[in-house]
Amino acid sequence: MPNPVLDAITERAEEIRALGTSNEALGRLDDQAAKVLRDTGAIRMLQPQAHGGLEAHPREFAETVMKIAACDGSTGWVTGVVGVHPWEMAMADPRVREEVWGQDPDTWIASPYAPMGLLRPVDGGYVFNGHWQFSSGTDHCDWIFLGAFLADSDGNRLNPPRSMHVILPRADYEIVDDSWDVVGLRGTGSKDIVVRDAFVPGHRVIDYDKVVDGRLAREAGLTNPTYHLPFSAAFPLGITASVIGICEGALAHHLAYQRDRVQITGTAVKDDPYVLYAVSEAAAEIAASRSALLDNICRLHDMVAAGQEVSFDRRAVGRRTQARAAWRAVRAVDEIVARSGGNAMRMDNPIQRFWRDAHTGLAHAIHVTGAVFHVAALTQIGVEPPQGPMRSMI
Repeated sequence: MPNPVLDAITERAEEIRALGTSNEALGRLDDQAAKVLRDTGAIRMLQPQAHGGLEAHPREFAETVMKIAACDGSTGWVTGVVGVHPWEMAMADPRVREEVWGQDPDTWIASPYAPMGLLRPVDGGYVFNGHWQFSSGTDHCDWIFLGAFLADSDGNRLNPPRSMHVILPRADYEIVDDSWDVVGLRGTGSKDIVVRDAFVPGHRVIDYDKVVDGRLAREAGLTNPTYHLPFSAAFPLGITASVIGICEGALAHHLAYQRDRVQITGTAVKDDPYVLYAVSEAAAEIAASRSALLDNICRLHDMVAAGQEVSFDRRAVGRRTQARAAWRAVRAVDEIVARSGGNAMRMDNPIQRFWRDAHTGLAHAIHVTGAVFHVAALTQIGVEPPQGPMRSMI
């Protein structure tokens, strides 16, 4: 299927690559890197057409993220994270959609969704407080989604807990500037966020359970199947696509580097069958990771397009496929780097940056496999998984 955004990114690939070192040095995306994403429409791919978006197929979005990440990991990561937020905003109250996009459809929305805040009800809305980590691309965003637990009127968290997504304008939260000093994905600028006694009108609060079970998309009257995907499929898609794209970038740099390399033994890499075998095996693993992620999201999209409900069992298997794809690709990169020689670790060699970025991306909570694999196995042997945290990421 045609993908004009991917075509536009391909035309500017060298520019994205060249900005990688600047992103890392700044600790956030260079303004020019952000401009490339705006110019090409990459962040608007999952945005509703009514607000200047493209309503692209999720496969097209994932392929575009992979291409960007193969040029520069941080730029791809920001695209994968920030680019998913319009998907949920499409379901939000029409008033907040107009607040966000009414004047500028290129307005970006940050996150994180981790429920690190407390939302206390008051007349007309809520009072909101909290401290969050890992707000990727946040310097270039004017609004934010923040995860929270609902509290009672005294400020005590409800039991059982009730998760909410809260939408705030830039004036209502603080970005902690010195909070992103890390080994990889340095250019993402994934800084801390602090909210102190912000008043939030009720129309800017979303019940997380309604996103998970699909009620919110139905209530919003959305007909495009993309908006009826499970949250556990849509949210991880851009993150895992960026990790696989980073691995593809590492492979491309490795192949170019090895073409004329002569090892200390005097053997040219092109004449070393052991290295060539390992490189081919790694390349096959990265390709398999790409295929698994894209096939998974296409199958889920086809299900919702046909009006079928995506069961918990199917969501669990989908999460297993997605998380495993990331691990498979990053392990393949380790095999590549182990055969790149000591010069690959020099800071002017892009291989080491892609290697660091891949492992940092793998550390995201969405790639933690323990509970996901456990639950997926239980569902496949016909055992109902226990309620509670094990189900929370599915």
